[in-house]
Amino acid sequence: MPFIVTLVIVVAGLVLVFAAAWLQQLRTENAGMVDPVWAATLGIVALFIAASATGAPLNRACVALGGLLWGGRLALHLWRRNHGKPEDPRYHAFRERWGKRAARNMFWFFQLQAVISMLLAAAFFVPAYAVEPASAGNIVAAIAIWIVAVTGEAVADRQLKRFAADPAHRGKVCQEGLWRYSRHPNYFFECVHWLAYTALSIGLPWAWVTLAPPVLMAWLLLKVSGIPILEARLAATRDGYRDYMRTTSVLVPWPPKRA
Repeated sequence: MPFIVTLVIVVAGLVLVFAAAWLQQLRTENAGMVDPVWAATLGIVALFIAASATGAPLNRACVALGGLLWGGRLALHLWRRNHGKPEDPRYHAFRERWGKRAARNMFWFFQLQAVISMLLAAAFFVPAYAVEPASAGNIVAAIAIWIVAVTGEAVADRQLKRFAADPAHRGKVCQEGLWRYSRHPNYFFECVHWLAYTALSIGLPWAWVTLAPPVLMAWLLLKVSGIPILEARLAATRDGYRDYMRTTSVLVPWPPKRA
């Protein structure tokens, strides 16, 4: 399928999916569903691009497997975390701040997820439409980065879930496992995941475009909707969190400073 046709279908599909998700959150008054929808949709987008593209079959197979397995794992984790729970405090704060304009503003917030998804999908488009197959070295590097990233994110998620499940830890700060070395190891490995497609694309046409997704993801998490909002709430509700912020790296795992 020609690139422009695939692009139009992906854009239209993302707009419709997030419009439908917005309608659903109007009914439930819980916008937390946008997180698993975002992850699942990007996984499906990776599969669709790989199936529709005209590039080397091996490149497309890497995109399909990498994107779908990453998106499926993350979507399942986010769904389990949010299902049957109160609305994520971040989205609840948006709803309260927007007041009577909440429905309209939430629609555009959901559509912003479609835009972000489209930008991240550049990581899938470049290798999938490259006629030249990626080198064996590139594929090995991409697979290694992908395994480290997805495994690291899954381990961080599991460690935090296990810590939070213990009633004795209520109101306390998780500093176990990876969380001893980074305040947000799951976010770190999420950023690293997108570098797998950069490694896959080295030497292919438009390879530089694949640098945009990991940079965009890091910027969003560090400066926009991820860490700033989350840490403002945690600093106000968790004993010792400000000390944790002073001693522990915000994103990249690193030995903690002395208090």
